[in-house]
Amino acid sequence: MTRLRKRSILLAGHATSIALEPEFWAALEAMAASRSVALPALLIQIDQGRDDHPLASACRLAALRFASER
Repeated sequence: MTRLRKRSILLAGHATSIALEPEFWAALEAMAASRSVALPALLIQIDQGRDDHPLASACRLAALRFASER
């Protein structure tokens, strides 16, 4: 069983943490690199476009979309 890896980030002036599987973090890091942005900047972008979805779910969906486009 894969353990979740938790990271902390400041979103809209509030500290929060996101727990994702290492594979999703790797995909998000690759996504950030492909866009020439830092991972926190990418997470802020995902947060701003997530509507009512939980942040972790929005991150997983973004990572899956990125992986399917490659």
